[in-house]
Order: sequence, then structure tokens, then C-alpha cells
Amino acid sequence: MIRLLDVNALVALGFSQHEHHDRVSRWVAGLPEKDSFATCSITELGFVRILNQVPQYRVPIRDACELISRLRKNRKRRFDFIPDDHGAAELPAWVKTGKQTTDGHLLELAKAHGAELATLDEGIPGAFQIP
Repeated sequence: MIRLLDVNALVALGFSQHEHHDRVSRWVAGLPEKDSFATCSITELGFVRILNQVPQYRVPIRDACELISRLRKNRKRRFDFIPDDHGAAELPAWVKTGKQTTDGHLLELAKAHGAELATLDEGIPGAFQIP
């Protein structure tokens, strides 16, 4: 199974100071070895933005870019990069507010590439919520 990690799940996995780092790490440790992960432009850019902008983190941009690069090169789990080839026309019908657009976009992008969107968020129809 390929799992596209949304921004929050990606930050939680790649940044040990995140409040859900242990939760996501335990979930990853319990997955079959053949499972892999994926990122895309939105999730990688969101990772960098959050690490730089959140006051308690304030990671410099270059350092955040290096951190996501090291995470993707992890030898324990394969990380693929999904090219973002979807536009607004592919948003699912359940997207009704601006806050739902990225979730809907990532869900459809994952499905189009044979992956599953993995998230810490509740209420994304069709996504896998990390326990």
C-alpha cells in the first residue's frame, strides 16, 4: 500500500517535536514492511511552511528542506513523489468550504495514483485516519 501523507501527518512523522510524532511513529512501526509512503508538492511545501512559521518551531527554510529530503531518503521506508497533475475540476463533491479544498485535492490525487491519503484529521471521506 502506498500512503500519501497529508501535511500534518508528514510533519508529525518527520519532526520529533510535533505533538503527534509518537502516535504517527507507532503507526508506521506497525505497518507491513512492503508499505511505502508518498509526498507531493503540496505536502512538501506545507511541511516547509509549517516548520518555518509555527512560533515554537521556527526552523529556517533551508533546514526544513533538508529535513524533508532526509525523510524521503529514509532506507527503512520507501518514499515516492506523486506529481501533482490535478486541478480544481477534480475536487470531490463533498468539498463545500475553502478549508476542505486541500483535503479534497490530496484525496483525489492519492486515488488517481493508486495511493491512500493518510491523515490525522477526522472527517475526510475516503481517507485513512491514523489511529
